[in-house]
Amino acid sequence: MQESTKNTAVDEYLAVGCGRCSLGGTPQCKVHPWHKTLQQLRRILLGCGLTEEVKWRVPCYTYQGRNILMMAAFRDYAALSFFKGALLDDPEGLLKAPGENSQAFRYLPFTDASLIPAREAVIKAYVAEAILLEKAGRKVKFKKIENHRVPDALEALLKARPDVKEAFDALTPGRRRSHMLYIAGAKQAQTRERRAEQCAEKIVRGKGWLER
Repeated sequence: MQESTKNTAVDEYLAVGCGRCSLGGTPQCKVHPWHKTLQQLRRILLGCGLTEEVKWRVPCYTYQGRNILMMAAFRDYAALSFFKGALLDDPEGLLKAPGENSQAFRYLPFTDASLIPAREAVIKAYVAEAILLEKAGRKVKFKKIENHRVPDALEALLKARPDVKEAFDALTPGRRRSHMLYIAGAKQAQTRERRAEQCAEKIVRGKGWLER
């Protein structure tokens, strides 16, 4: 399979981080300790026929415009997070749920770059299956949360930004619902992603979407 073109925005992420705080480009940035790990993961992903982008300020890999997975650094590990990971075949139980309420996302954590070569075939198998799921139009059957399911774009934002997730979980049910309804009301996936980003500021301020 032909290697995908590198995106310079991902080069910037690897060099200075996500840009959400003043630690970017310093040894204290959470991306810094995982630079070698992320580089190895990126090499594998670029050979899987995916398009490399940046969404929610982290590397995101898509197939024909549809989100497949994200790659990001966290405090204790680097990870590949699959948007429809709950549908993936995972006989060894390597994929983890971000939280007890996560319905679609599953992530594969890495704490040692030296172990990645042994997992390369597994990573490629997950990616290939995730692409097939998209081609087949498979969807996660979401359970209802307060009569409204969490939109994919919001779940992706909460996974990529632990600070927003903590703030979102602390909101009242009505405030959480207002954000879910606003994001879910958009017909296009790109619009839903943009709305999720718009909601982030109000969420961390403890506000519902309609509040100033």
